[in-house]
Amino acid sequence: MKLLRVGTAGAERPALLDAEGTLRDLSGLVEDVDGALLADDVALGRVRAAAEAGALPVLDAAGLRIGPPVARIGKIVCIGLNYHDHARETGAEPPSEPVVFFKAPDTVVGPHDTVLVPRGSVKTDWEVELAVVIGRTARYLASAEEGLAHVAGYTVAHDVSEREFQIERGGTWDKGKNCETFNPLGPWLVTADEVADPQRLPLRLWVNGELKQDGTTAEQIFPVGEVVRYVSHFMTLYPGDVINTGTPAGVAMGQPEPKPYLRSGDVVELEIEGLGRQRQELKDA
Repeated sequence: MKLLRVGTAGAERPALLDAEGTLRDLSGLVEDVDGALLADDVALGRVRAAAEAGALPVLDAAGLRIGPPVARIGKIVCIGLNYHDHARETGAEPPSEPVVFFKAPDTVVGPHDTVLVPRGSVKTDWEVELAVVIGRTARYLASAEEGLAHVAGYTVAHDVSEREFQIERGGTWDKGKNCETFNPLGPWLVTADEVADPQRLPLRLWVNGELKQDGTTAEQIFPVGEVVRYVSHFMTLYPGDVINTGTPAGVAMGQPEPKPYLRSGDVVELEIEGLGRQRQELKDA
């Protein structure tokens, strides 16, 4: 299933995109697309049955904003330097264990919402990423197979980053990762049963129409199941938590001088095959 949330910011309603591409209203069946729904197999079964029966009301998609596909996210765990090609382009040694950092849930915006360039920023960068949404409580998992079994679904994340704040201003990466609007998410949460192999997903990103990133999750150093297993040994993952699993080569930081960092007025578009497409215009904060 392709689950999503539509409407004005803070007042989104749950919806479903059916096999024919028709937008359907879920608000009469479930309260929202959140951790409670993703952990409830009975409720998900009702949604699936109603979708297959064509019993869900049609929504007029014209002019309707798409919000983040998951509400009330508990935490966003991010994995850095998780692609062989990205490590090469930045001159970094591939890590022996996953590099873990966090983004606050309040960085999340819809897939087509405005992204704000922070005040004083000269190195705002782009990163297309596969995001994993947890569907079952995960703690001390024993295998990558168990890790995959705890995934509710997948979506597209834009891990916007300010490289000067992240790398040159001391401390951890968090200052360059948690600026407002720095995690557009969506458009859809595609349930795990529709993603045959999360390690065979092409990812692409364009800036002002120019292709910048053209990669595949096959390049991940630590695949999805292993990432979930690993993280579960350091923190408990709950339904509705999100893991951003890293970005392929092609970021501004890895390009020759003068590096083409983002500015107000730029337009970024990104997609993952089968998971949908995002588009954001950048403006000054």
